[in-house]
Amino acid sequence: MGRDDIAHCRPGRAAGTLDAMDTHGHENVIEVTDLRRVYGGGFEAVRGITFSVARGEIFALLGTNGAGKTSTVELLEGLAAPAGGRVRVLGHDPHRERAAVRPRTGVMLQEGGFPAELTVAETARLWAGCTSGARPEAEVLHLVGLTSRAGVRVKQLSGGERRRLDLALALLGDPEVLFLDEPTTGLDAEGRRDTWALVRRLRAAGTTVLLTTHYLEEAEELADRLAILREGRIAACGTPAEVTAGRPARMSFELPDGYFPGDLPPLAGLGVCGHESDGRVVRLRTRDLQRTATAVLTWAERSGVELRALDLRSASLEEAFLGIARNEEVAA
Repeated sequence: MGRDDIAHCRPGRAAGTLDAMDTHGHENVIEVTDLRRVYGGGFEAVRGITFSVARGEIFALLGTNGAGKTSTVELLEGLAAPAGGRVRVLGHDPHRERAAVRPRTGVMLQEGGFPAELTVAETARLWAGCTSGARPEAEVLHLVGLTSRAGVRVKQLSGGERRRLDLALALLGDPEVLFLDEPTTGLDAEGRRDTWALVRRLRAAGTTVLLTTHYLEEAEELADRLAILREGRIAACGTPAEVTAGRPARMSFELPDGYFPGDLPPLAGLGVCGHESDGRVVRLRTRDLQRTATAVLTWAERSGVELRALDLRSASLEEAFLGIARNEEVAA
């Protein structure tokens, strides 16, 4: 991770006004510094985290259940006051100055809890009546693909359709900052892809998006940057490529009868940082996949050996996430 990118996730200039800038000169619309949240009984759910989000950026918060994602997002939305630290959204304290922040933000909760007997159109109309400068209901229903379901009662919607309605209502105010909490839960593959395309269009139009998700593919597809939380602290922060760069790549194959891992070239000189075998199956972890693969395949060719079930793959965000969740040390 580069020095400038690390600066996005550590204390920086206070964002008391809208002209707070990140290290690249971009305007930050979310500034979080040493943020803490403590529940009754003394449980500290958020333990001094720091990050910023630039205007027009998609930022993902990842973590296992209980890592502090929802607790953090609720502080950003102004639903609670922090126990310590500082949070600014659009230059304001979202809790103390909620009236200045709320009309400029959209919030998609994990579950909306809509009146079951209202139709989709009636629900959107009701919500629009409580939203400053609301867009036409038909426009937001079209954006999320619910136009044909406008006359259907909420209780008759599928789980995925309810998530689309959640998103439509979050977009009614044409928000500058959009908070999405697990936005594609319950959607099928097509619905998920459609939602990703919509989020990208919102970003292109200048909307800043902060999302939580359990789908790591979603974070890789959408996020400009992300933070992985573990036990209330940021364990990794940066672009998806930067977060995965610290994890080793993998190579696995099956040796033929009569060959053993000890017959391979010396692994220490091939960039291999760890290995294991299960019968004839060999699994290598490497910092230099090309060098390791070239050496092993050259050995196999010279030895007249066929390596069955050959599999090469770079590190993934899933591996980085699971390693952090398990508190695994990354080998140097």
